[in-house]
Amino acid sequence: MGGQGESEQGYRLLELVQVMDTLRRKCPWDARQTHDSLTPYLLEETYEAVDALTTGDQAAVREELGDVLLQVMFHARVAAERTDGSGYTIDDVADGIIDKLTRRHPHVFGDVTVSGSDEVKRNWDQIKAAERAAANAGGPVSALDGVPLHQPALSLAAQLIRRAERAGVPAGLADEPAESVGAPAGPATESGGTGLGDELFDLVRRARELGLDPELELRSAALAYADRVRAWEASQHRPG
Repeated sequence: MGGQGESEQGYRLLELVQVMDTLRRKCPWDARQTHDSLTPYLLEETYEAVDALTTGDQAAVREELGDVLLQVMFHARVAAERTDGSGYTIDDVADGIIDKLTRRHPHVFGDVTVSGSDEVKRNWDQIKAAERAAANAGGPVSALDGVPLHQPALSLAAQLIRRAERAGVPAGLADEPAESVGAPAGPATESGGTGLGDELFDLVRRARELGLDPELELRSAALAYADRVRAWEASQHRPG
């Protein structure tokens, strides 16, 4: 875009680094931000990007991806100021993801041969498991290591099930009530179940079996409900 050839892609990212540096030094609001203060914005901008993607409005998608990119740049700029040895720059962030992508795509950057996308996914999971084992330095390793436990509960359940499936965990574990593995269960229902939480978890498992994303399914139903509510509200204001 903008008359630039494919070989020149990325040059504006260097300008963005300079803009972020200037804002950090000269804008009072930007100068006082921390990782903690910026965290809500990262979540907010990510959700706004998802909203744009679901609408199919590509201009909106481009804008919202820019807002997400800003958050990455901002956090890296804040980190670059640390003097305790834990700091890093946006180049370090890029270097890390380049190394990861190269390492996890040996069929592209190495001499591994694959038969298709399914084998690519299996190789990815195996490489990732080896990385987790190396990071734990001989300690206990779980397929669930690295799952962000503070994400929304619906997406958390989906990710836990997905990780467990890839690791070969018996599918029946997802059907067992919470107390069977030592976790507190919700209040018993009239039908003798262990609570609403188990029922919701079972719905997530069923969505996975159907190849559906439970978060997107619930979102679609919620948005449809919102449309019905607005239609009802509009009907109440029509002249009789």
